[in-house]
Amino acid sequence: MSLIEQIMVLAIVAILTGIAAPPLHRVLSHNRLQVAQTDFIAALQHARATAATSGRRTLFCPSVDGRHCSKGSRWDGGWLLGQDANGDHQPDHLPSYSGSAYNSGVRIISSAGRHDVRFGPEGGARGSNLTLLFCLPGANEPVLSVVVSNSGRIRGAVATATQTKTCLQQTD
Repeated sequence: MSLIEQIMVLAIVAILTGIAAPPLHRVLSHNRLQVAQTDFIAALQHARATAATSGRRTLFCPSVDGRHCSKGSRWDGGWLLGQDANGDHQPDHLPSYSGSAYNSGVRIISSAGRHDVRFGPEGGARGSNLTLLFCLPGANEPVLSVVVSNSGRIRGAVATATQTKTCLQQTD
């Protein structure tokens, strides 16, 4: 192959790479949101199952240090799962499970008024419904949500327009 042919092949490869890069970035961004949503659904289902099998109230809450529940509505710093027999919204002992922080830039916030979930032995989560929103600030990706109902049912969905606005406007 001559030098001109090699340069032409490199130019074609560069053009194809330039065409493929934006769609690939979009796929990776959407995947990060789906992984975060799926991880939370699995952790919530584990918390509910723990409450049902142990017969004791189980707490699922945001945590910055992995040992204590934080009072804020941001979950992207991590979360924990532990027993809460005394009802103080803190684990009675060391948490039985804690999730690490996401370094992927996914913002996770909970709905106003409810910052944790306490599953009872019957599997229910008394109180108002909890909605967790998952978004990538500055990205043009759909916002995802996880909803925990009073009965303890956990479901994932695409967020509404109002929820999308809330998540994207949340300040750090």
